[in-house]
Amino acid sequence: MKNDNNRNTIVFIVCAAVLLIVYQVFVLGPAAKKRDIQAKAAAAAAQVQAANTPLLPNGQPASAYVPRDQALAAAPRVRIDTPALTGSVSLKGGRIDDLFLKNYRETIQKGSPLVELFRPQGTQNAYFAELGWVGANIPGLPGGDTTWSAPAGAALAPGKPVTLTYDNGAGLKFVRTIAVDDRYMFTVADTVTNSGAAPVQIAPYGSVQRQGLSEEQSHAANVHEGAIGVVVDGSKTELQHVKYKDWKKKGEIDFKSSGGWFGVTDKYWMASLIPAQHEAVSGKFRVVPAGQTDIYETNYVGPTRALAPGQSITETTRVFAGAKTVPMLQDYQYSGAPAKFGSFRKAVGPNDIPRFDEAVDWGRLWFFTRPIFTILEFFFQHVGNFGVAILLLTVVVKLLFFPLANKSYESLTKMKKIQPKLEEIKKKFEKDPAKLQQETMGLYQREKINPFMGCLPMLVQIPVFLALYKVLSVTIEMRHAPFFGFIRDLSARDPSTIWNLFGLIPYDPAHLALIGGFLNGPLHIGALALAYGVTMWLNQAMSPQMGDPIQQRMMQFFPLVFTFIMAQFAVGLLVYWAWQNILTILQQYVIMRRFKVDNPIDDIIARLTGKAKATTG
Repeated sequence: MKNDNNRNTIVFIVCAAVLLIVYQVFVLGPAAKKRDIQAKAAAAAAQVQAANTPLLPNGQPASAYVPRDQALAAAPRVRIDTPALTGSVSLKGGRIDDLFLKNYRETIQKGSPLVELFRPQGTQNAYFAELGWVGANIPGLPGGDTTWSAPAGAALAPGKPVTLTYDNGAGLKFVRTIAVDDRYMFTVADTVTNSGAAPVQIAPYGSVQRQGLSEEQSHAANVHEGAIGVVVDGSKTELQHVKYKDWKKKGEIDFKSSGGWFGVTDKYWMASLIPAQHEAVSGKFRVVPAGQTDIYETNYVGPTRALAPGQSITETTRVFAGAKTVPMLQDYQYSGAPAKFGSFRKAVGPNDIPRFDEAVDWGRLWFFTRPIFTILEFFFQHVGNFGVAILLLTVVVKLLFFPLANKSYESLTKMKKIQPKLEEIKKKFEKDPAKLQQETMGLYQREKINPFMGCLPMLVQIPVFLALYKVLSVTIEMRHAPFFGFIRDLSARDPSTIWNLFGLIPYDPAHLALIGGFLNGPLHIGALALAYGVTMWLNQAMSPQMGDPIQQRMMQFFPLVFTFIMAQFAVGLLVYWAWQNILTILQQYVIMRRFKVDNPIDDIIARLTGKAKATTG
């Protein structure tokens, strides 16, 4: 008896520990970080209020940040208008510094503003891409303060490049041709001509610069945000990424690469520089303090070129600025050729961008997350609804693990069937633990039952659950993806709540004094969370009661506890987990009927219909 209880206790502790670790990592951990963010934000706000004179990157003080419209009006501009982007190029510096994403909005609400990617110098949290030339003792090289000329009325659009010109007055003439495709890739061809009498030596450079971070960016939990790039050394490619927090601590990280790409990434958006893939460059991820603002910059410098009198050279650089959609990243990775299974190929073409789809943070479980995303994307392309795609994915997962799960559920069903015999053995040998253990194990052997199979289906599902959680968290395809009815964003928490009867009572519980924060926070329960809790309870009721009475009572509270836990997760996970429970219940029900074992579904049907349930024997 004692050994049997010890074994059951170990099984219980292992299962509970795994689940509690998941809760700690994905619920309590982010909640603690959020509280820390709020405290730091309050301290930072006090500092900003005390010193409202930020410094520009050149170290000169600015009187204050200016509104976006005012910053845009400070320099002449060339309009950008594509199917995916709207904004402008500043003729001061030739920067791409004003950019909105047409296909994405801040929220799911009607009329919500477009997502802003770039914003000009002088505004708070300025963010832009800049290209130019550097050289020793050469005056007037184009940089951030250079004013370029453009044709009157010029506008940048797919198939309609814009040409900018600049003469430094010392024998060097520069021509910059900017082209853009119908997605998020700019191609910048910089040509310099030496019309002087002496040779010069110059080198191209590129920079993506972000001046300051939002509160959310500086404390990202489940996704990489910060510096990112792929460094190429011969046939070896290495993905480098440094989160903002670590980036600031290190200050500067140097690297050398033959081609590759380098930039700054957010959860869903990225700006990156892609030099010519044959070109040896020296790059840096660096953070430069400027007053109350930290400037995060990814830059590179190309090889120095000797330019003789009368000679011209051209440097072509691509700049990606947009949303990280996986199929599109793979298209760019393979020179624009559609790549249905592109992630398994090597980038070898002159215009290929090595490992570009790894701009998406697949995480340490990438061997689960990438296949799961591929399956989801395949289903979505055929059914047009990510929620339905998740349901179909769940069916695929169940089919893959069906043989293992079936043996496990058969074992559980047999355990439930022999419960009366186990109780007889416990009563008969209550005072003889050794004999009790011997008889119990003998019964298991005669009935061909493995008592340790109980937790196996759940343990097998945990990696899939974590991988799906990662996919829902980092892939933009899930952002604002609707399901049906009130579920308009599978990557967000269930918007319904039990505290207003799922919208039947016309008030928002979050606005209630004193308790509103709790009802909308840790006590929030939506319709999908409730469905998950009910299916978990029914799943548990169909399994044999393990352990002593205290353990059994503890297990009975699990559905309630995990209803509150799971209610805080993305609703897409609840769709997966509730549907997974339903499929498991159906599978168990069929097995229990086959083995003629009583089950709660038949009990419920009998009570609802008032008819005696069929005898299972």
